[in-house]
Amino acid sequence: MKIAFVLGTSTGGTARHVKMLAGGCAARGATVEVLGPAQTDRDFSFGGGQDPGAAGPPVGFTAVEIADRPRLVRDLRAIVRLRRLLGRGPDVVHAHGLRAGALTTIAVAVARRRRPGVLIVTVHNPPPAGGAASSIYRVLELIVARNADSVLCVSGDLEERMRAAGARRVGHAVVPAPRVSPAAAPGDVSAETRAAVRAELGAGQDRPIVLAVGRLAPQKGFGLLLDAAARWRDVHPEPWLVIVGEGPLEAELRGQAMALGLAVRFAGHRWDVPALFAAADVFVLPSIWEGQPLVLQEALRAGVPIVATRVGGTPDLAGEDAAVLVPPGDAAQFAAAVRAVLSDPALAAGLRKAALEQARALPDEDDAVAAALAEYRRVPRRYPYPPSD
Repeated sequence: MKIAFVLGTSTGGTARHVKMLAGGCAARGATVEVLGPAQTDRDFSFGGGQDPGAAGPPVGFTAVEIADRPRLVRDLRAIVRLRRLLGRGPDVVHAHGLRAGALTTIAVAVARRRRPGVLIVTVHNPPPAGGAASSIYRVLELIVARNADSVLCVSGDLEERMRAAGARRVGHAVVPAPRVSPAAAPGDVSAETRAAVRAELGAGQDRPIVLAVGRLAPQKGFGLLLDAAARWRDVHPEPWLVIVGEGPLEAELRGQAMALGLAVRFAGHRWDVPALFAAADVFVLPSIWEGQPLVLQEALRAGVPIVATRVGGTPDLAGEDAAVLVPPGDAAQFAAAVRAVLSDPALAAGLRKAALEQARALPDEDDAVAAALAEYRRVPRRYPYPPSD
């Protein structure tokens, strides 16, 4: 089977997911090529193939500059290049994201030579709310829904959107968190390491740590988290908020925290997230929207008490017992939920137990690759033979 993956500009979960699928399919004998921006390849090394030691042929990478937002000239160039590259006749084209999916769909539709047998698009995020960008993305959504052979979605609300948009086949995308090596597993973090991490973060042994991890971008809701932190300042000892991640809102969020006089540590990028989970008293996910958040899966596996917003795929992952879920955008309710977890040991213990139980049902990377390959084989081929010129 010859598979071409297409993705646009990505700095996080989408690119990691595509790399995992590409390497997994190659390890199972498929011929795999990834098409996407050169910078995304520099950041994630798609051309490096699978994980070290994996069997199967390497993964190829070809640059196609798909921008992170609508740009007419660049988009036309990307369509022309995709049309030429996909004219090589892969059996399956699997595009990720609405923009990459729409441009790929157009390129396949105007191809004159051999066309892919199957076109699949995974939708990772909804269109932005309001403004001109929302209208443009709505058009992209309709293009994908009405032309792709199969549309996979990372959450139930996106599945409903794509069905309403006219998609002929809608399925669930399996997006697992990356494997954690046994040496780095949260359960193997020693008491000495936890104590050292707490001290390094400035919390000491008695001060509760509220941990947040994610890109410092509007979707993640960190502004609301800081507003919530201002409401739990009377808890004694005052919780120490640790925000791990980088992004375009960092300066703005630092300014907001300073203006509110908060006890907060912006920790930047960290490689020791399992140790951070082990050191935390509660993990918070204040997102405005989420798909299948990888960091939430990691928190469940770590057995840390969780407070999150009831958005996107979060309720599906956490269930009703493994997290305290509150409406998005409500700083008062979010603060009250964090306060409840910190002040009620029985509640915190119940959340820890439920998180570990929920984690046992989470998919792994093998499940994701198997599900993707099954979908590739299951979808009826639109072009079973090369059309004549």
